[in-house]
Amino acid sequence: MAKIRVTLACGPYDRTWPLASGQVQPEGVDLNYVTLSPEELFWRMAVHGEFDVSEFSLGAMSILIGSGDRRFVGIPVFPSRFFRHSSIFINNHSGIKHPEDLKGRRVGVPDYTMTANTWIRGFLEHDYGVKPADLQWVTGGLNEPGRRQRVATKPIKGLQILHTETGILSEMLDRGEIDALIGAREPNSFRNKSPNVTRLFPNYREVETKYYQRTGIFPIMHLIVLRRDIYEEYPWLAYTLYKAFAESKEMCAREMSMQSALRYMLPWMIPELEETTRIMGEDYWPYGLDSNRKTLEAFINYSTEQGLVEFPFKSDDLFAAETINVAKI
Repeated sequence: MAKIRVTLACGPYDRTWPLASGQVQPEGVDLNYVTLSPEELFWRMAVHGEFDVSEFSLGAMSILIGSGDRRFVGIPVFPSRFFRHSSIFINNHSGIKHPEDLKGRRVGVPDYTMTANTWIRGFLEHDYGVKPADLQWVTGGLNEPGRRQRVATKPIKGLQILHTETGILSEMLDRGEIDALIGAREPNSFRNKSPNVTRLFPNYREVETKYYQRTGIFPIMHLIVLRRDIYEEYPWLAYTLYKAFAESKEMCAREMSMQSALRYMLPWMIPELEETTRIMGEDYWPYGLDSNRKTLEAFINYSTEQGLVEFPFKSDDLFAAETINVAKI
């Protein structure tokens, strides 16, 4: 029987490299792995559905499922995870010292619906009492003008969102036209070491470690989605791809721990791995629904509270049934 040709769009990650390079072969699949940046591949998948399978924003997927849009079926593989306390930047002259000081301030955000920003608003509200409606939001391009929101939503009561078509948020933060900025990428003003821009949490490693120890949440940013028309034609494909992604991740983890030659250019990678497993356990980057249910349910709750999800749903609704109820040996 001939293999089916499947095009997958995904980032160039260590955990997916064995799959991209052909070291891992999904059963019955001739895989065409297309490497793209998240912003481009998310837009092309959400707007045009260009790929059979794609890395995709958890936030965008949740909005689609919560609005009754079922064009994609999820696979519980999470190629991107990130603690986001490091992703809040402030103007040094704004007088902001603590998260609570953000109340009443102008905060820039490239796309209000982004997964990273949903997580940040979630912990700001639940850990520091700063609700989304307490802030004045400004959307626009992070480092260049013209960015627009990928998915439409209905804002919650009292929410103030202004959009700038020509402004650049990084520069606005540097000049003090906005007081803070949140997002998935560092603004250029911070990367270029502007004296006017710094992180709200300079000790973010310590803050994020305590957050994980208290909540058990390692925030998920992206998942893998399969176009529903492809899934309906080949229902076995979802689990086949899940197994291949899991094998690829396990191969990466084994290579990272080898001490004869460091896998990456990080001099203290081995002690870093040892410290990570001490805090988070051996499987610190888990795939599968059961191991991630608490994290996914927290995100769905945040999305619902923030008005991004029209109809509440359960984490099971995100994924193909074949990847949830799996065979055991």
